[in-house]
Amino acid sequence: MRLVFMGTPEFAVPSLRALIDEGWDIAAVVTQPDRRRGRGHRVSYSPIKEVALEAGLPVMQPEKVSDPEFVGKLQQIGADAIVVVAFGQIIPPSIVHMPPHGCINVHASLLPKYRGASPIHKAIIDGCQETGITTMLIDEGCDTGCILLQEQVAIADCDTAGTLEEKLAPIGARLLVKTLAKLQRGELEPIPQDEEGACYAHKLKRETGEIDWSMSSSDIANLVRGLTPWPGAFTCHRGQLLKIWEIECTKNQTTKGPGMIVDIADDGLIVSAGGELVCLSVVQPPNRPRMAGRDYANGYHVVPGEVLGGPLA
Repeated sequence: MRLVFMGTPEFAVPSLRALIDEGWDIAAVVTQPDRRRGRGHRVSYSPIKEVALEAGLPVMQPEKVSDPEFVGKLQQIGADAIVVVAFGQIIPPSIVHMPPHGCINVHASLLPKYRGASPIHKAIIDGCQETGITTMLIDEGCDTGCILLQEQVAIADCDTAGTLEEKLAPIGARLLVKTLAKLQRGELEPIPQDEEGACYAHKLKRETGEIDWSMSSSDIANLVRGLTPWPGAFTCHRGQLLKIWEIECTKNQTTKGPGMIVDIADDGLIVSAGGELVCLSVVQPPNRPRMAGRDYANGYHVVPGEVLGGPLA
């Protein structure tokens, strides 16, 4: 089949590489426009553009895929199928219904659970023990199209959103190749999603990472893991933002108020959370690198009895 690949971040790279390695006919690669990033505001390419250029593939970078001029160019390519992996824009009906074999999406959850922009993060935040990859046919809804193939993946207790994404990306690539091969041979029967089990993982916001110390210790730990490496969980200490990168549940009970620093241990700051004690083992104050909780306590002269949380200065 003649393909067009649409993707942008690192998560999509294994999928594009797999299609290249397997010899699929990729007529064009569509990715987000180049952006200026960093302190020097240098123009940087998306990870997918880097791979496409290395492979000598034509690259298209529309500001909006709904633009009629771009849609016309895509129509001229005459792709049999369009592959979409973490592209970053909503695919309009004019493209959804264009290729004869449809638009095929690699989604990082076991649909219909966690439709939307942040399925990997939300699965960890909710304390799930498994997630997976779904290949599906895109329709005019938000991740509501028919399921093609699925594969389950266990979520380890130590997984963060970053490490889980690294696990899922190559699985998505393998499942994509399998899906296309079966689709080409006419061996796939699309399965409608069960709306009863549907839920959404909405786009993450900075505020999502604010820790409520009255939550259970396990919920707080899941929040920290689910927002690592981005956008990061945080609290307020002495009116300043303090990011929390690693936290451990001790399971020890406490009657201290939520967010109170109970002790300074070798492993980090011992804090009251939902009636239990947690250890903040890796933190990051403003404009400083990440550091061990104990080093933060020593450097900032933290004492038991101080309380985390509250408004930022």
